[in-house]
Amino acid sequence: MTDQQTSGLSMAGVPQDAIKRLAELKPGKAGSIFTSDLSVNEFLLVREVGFKPLGLVLGSSIYHVGLQVGRWGKNQELDVLSQAMYHARELAMTRMEAEADALGADGIVGVRLDVEMKEFGADIAEFIAIGTAVKAEPGAGGGGVDNWRNNKRQPFTSDLSGQDFWTLIRAGYAPLGMVMGTCVYHIAHQRMGSVIGNIGRNVEIEQFTQALYDARELAMSRMQAEAEELHAEGIVGVQLRQHSHTWGSHTTEFFAIGTAVRPLRADHVIERPTMVLSLDS
Repeated sequence: MTDQQTSGLSMAGVPQDAIKRLAELKPGKAGSIFTSDLSVNEFLLVREVGFKPLGLVLGSSIYHVGLQVGRWGKNQELDVLSQAMYHARELAMTRMEAEADALGADGIVGVRLDVEMKEFGADIAEFIAIGTAVKAEPGAGGGGVDNWRNNKRQPFTSDLSGQDFWTLIRAGYAPLGMVMGTCVYHIAHQRMGSVIGNIGRNVEIEQFTQALYDARELAMSRMQAEAEELHAEGIVGVQLRQHSHTWGSHTTEFFAIGTAVRPLRADHVIERPTMVLSLDS
């Protein structure tokens, strides 16, 4: 690892022990080993489609989430909390990508992005991103692809499984990067008269419907904006998650995440699926 790479990792917030571990991997050199969180089946499929694992890469950020109080009877996004959740995840992802870049990787597969509340305090959480850095071998993806990195010159990231990654590449597509959007939203409380009036009735609670609808749409639109920045054709494997964390019953985070993809070549043809009959009873 060069001094410039070491300096870049330090500037990204990667600790010295992590830099030492990455230097010991020595990808591409005789006798070097790799580390990976891929299952055996995933590892074999990633290798079969032309990508060589280099090492396990991760990024972490322990973040204090600020305070913002929503009005009791109003639906509203809590911008301070939305920004905190977004920035903390971006720090973790950036550090993971810096580790992969130092290994000379073309991408990161099988990425997991998790949040864990810590006992250090009610408003402190660890955001961690972890995945397997991979390098494209000559002829990967059927050949003819010179650059597997995205338009930001960063290694691609993907939360697809090894099996889905294999299918994507075989179909003539490549991942560009994980894209995400978040929205922390305060859901208004019902007035006492409305609560009493709804007893025993089948009725839609419109203010709750509108709040959840708006929050999900904000998260989705932000995820789509990130994909457009990468010049993606689309987003696959989208997940829309909901977390209350420690904010109570009327404040929740809506988090949208998926993998932005592009076609490898204009003339690609998707193979017809073949039928497989299981012999298991």
